[in-house]
Amino acid sequence: MGTGASKNPDNSHGSREEREESLDHAGGQLYVSLKMENYKLKDDLIPHVYGSVPLVGSWDSSKALSMERESTSMWELSFVVPPNHETLDFKFLLKPKYNNVPCVVEEGPNRQLIGGTLQGDARLAIFKLSSDELLEYNVLIKADRVSPFDLAASWRAYQENLQLSTVRGIPDVSINAVPETGFENGSSASLELDLEHYVVPAPTLANSGFVYAANMSETPRSLAHVGIFSNTGISSNVSPGSNKAGIFSVDRPVIRKDVEVIIPDPFKDFPNSGMVESKSVGRLSPMQRQDSHRGLFVDRGVGSPRLIKSASAASFTNDLKPDSETKKAMPAAAGAVAAAAVADQMLGPKEDRQLAIVLVGLPARGKTFTAAKLTRYLRWLGHETKHFNVGKYRRLKHGVNQSADFFRADNPEGIEARNEVAALAMVDMLSWMQDGGQVGIFDATNSTRKRRNMLMKMAEGKCKIIFLETLCNDERIIERNIRLKIQQSPDYAEEPDFKAGLQDFKTRLANYEKVYEPVEEGSYIKMIDMVSGQGGQIQVNNISGYLPGRIVFFLVNTHLTPRPILLTRHGESRDNVRGRIGGDTALSEAGDLYAKKLANFVEKRLKTERTASIWTSTLQRTILTATPILGFPKIQWRALDEINAGVCDGMTYEEIKKNMPEEYESRKKDKLRYRYPRGESYLDVIQRLEPVIIELERQRAPVIVISHQAVLRALYAYFADKPLNEIPHIEVPLHTIIEIKMGVAGVQEKRYKLMD
Repeated sequence: MGTGASKNPDNSHGSREEREESLDHAGGQLYVSLKMENYKLKDDLIPHVYGSVPLVGSWDSSKALSMERESTSMWELSFVVPPNHETLDFKFLLKPKYNNVPCVVEEGPNRQLIGGTLQGDARLAIFKLSSDELLEYNVLIKADRVSPFDLAASWRAYQENLQLSTVRGIPDVSINAVPETGFENGSSASLELDLEHYVVPAPTLANSGFVYAANMSETPRSLAHVGIFSNTGISSNVSPGSNKAGIFSVDRPVIRKDVEVIIPDPFKDFPNSGMVESKSVGRLSPMQRQDSHRGLFVDRGVGSPRLIKSASAASFTNDLKPDSETKKAMPAAAGAVAAAAVADQMLGPKEDRQLAIVLVGLPARGKTFTAAKLTRYLRWLGHETKHFNVGKYRRLKHGVNQSADFFRADNPEGIEARNEVAALAMVDMLSWMQDGGQVGIFDATNSTRKRRNMLMKMAEGKCKIIFLETLCNDERIIERNIRLKIQQSPDYAEEPDFKAGLQDFKTRLANYEKVYEPVEEGSYIKMIDMVSGQGGQIQVNNISGYLPGRIVFFLVNTHLTPRPILLTRHGESRDNVRGRIGGDTALSEAGDLYAKKLANFVEKRLKTERTASIWTSTLQRTILTATPILGFPKIQWRALDEINAGVCDGMTYEEIKKNMPEEYESRKKDKLRYRYPRGESYLDVIQRLEPVIIELERQRAPVIVISHQAVLRALYAYFADKPLNEIPHIEVPLHTIIEIKMGVAGVQEKRYKLMD
């Protein structure tokens, strides 16, 4: 990484001192990198580091920081200490990653970094495992003085790697561990701002904390509501053209004990004719070539993704066939979004009007989170979408206390029970689609070809199925997801012993791994290592049409890197004081004060996150609000401009009511769809905000969005998963910051009101 000053001797001693003094005054830090070469795992022992403040603050080996694998033979740990911390003592040790024993400390005296310089010439770490067994490893220790801006690359890597403590980044314990002095008269006085003092309750309790994604899925109608399933509803002898297949009867209350489902006998190998024209797949490679294969090639690195069509240019085209029947429901989205969706619905084959995204993958691979995120995105665009989680059906039908034995491949009762609830969920989804639903997200492992063939047979003639397979090869991420699962899943809510739950889930995972069969049939999207923060692959096969194309584009840009997004309106403007809508006036006196308070808030909240950026609209009231914020890049988006009030721009609502009573009443009846004369509606705003949403999803660093009420209502509705008709009524007050925290555990909201 780049450094602001080198520790190597300089020809001009005075100039080196000047640079270091400059770094001190600029908030410079000491970046320390520890590497161990040629280390191979022995008895599951992993290299760790422990030592004095500010590394861990204790010589307790149980608090040692784990080094992480950088390559096959290289392990690394990087951290930052304040420049005024003169001495750092530490040692290497070997121990299991999640246990405290056995623990082997390196031989020899403590290692010392004084003023950023390593004392002595210790390039070997020697470990004595027994009286006759010694291990020797090369170690590389480097310390550089860096400015806050040079530290940005490390911070970005820290976020992307999702480390809880420190790897290629900055541990929380070491930032500002020693108070800085000498800034009594400088701008740092503003950092005395107590953020918690300004916290106000969020308007809804649902977003006050992380919510398990599966809990937000569709409530099973077949088990929790009135009605029973007919045994012939999904029987294998039902003709494909029958309108009664999968119909849900509501003639009498459901009795859960009597619910019976006949599972259709799936084909051993689903017939390819008519399903897949060509099984060519887009793959990521260092030297990607375009060829004559059908498919979509995606190069997804940390930077902007590139979508490259194959030479056939057939990836996102559809062989449209006229159909005399009209669609049941008009999408709520506006403009080009609705036009393309309607074209798909009206002109495509009958079964293509409804789309089923069927998740595939082993447990703890992010399926449920991906399903919830995709559901939220499609709903926000106006497509009627629901998330059907098969685990929810299983828990309601068979209880939450199912051990790993329930998921064994050689347990016929367990297999039958799991296929039964999958069929129940599928029938529920198909029934919902017959009532006008457009996109169903079917969330389960679906890890065998036999299960997937069953689902395809049930959906035949009713909807188009696209399999979405999530694959992850990063053991660190899998372990993290497993632990989150134990903490959040209702399956382990009644298990008080975390270790017992962890062992049970790993046994369940092993049962699935024994019979797992990757998707190779039908239309599919494969997400491979897309959450690791190190790039990844997307493979697509037999994907065409507007909506599937939008889904692929969204998945290419989404990731699980946790980061905050701060939403705030501009400071009060002069038109706000006069009650006039639209316009492009400057800030009022109160607005100027808020701009200063916002700058102090951002400096305090994001003081260690210099990769953050400020996004504003092109109107001067947002630009002026962002002006006092220093040290962050600022980007102006025309898409973030306030809703266009057309001929009503600059008027008060009282003037509109008096001079344009019909317009006033029309807006009052339907604020979502009402379009100002020569202006915009809320649906128009949503349409132009889609690129902003995609870019927010793609960002791995914090973003502060300074915009306007209607725009922020639409953005907030996306993150909070609010229905479209609620958007015009969402509370987004002046001088208030809404912090949205996005990450693998879900979306969390916090609000700060900086002025009364």
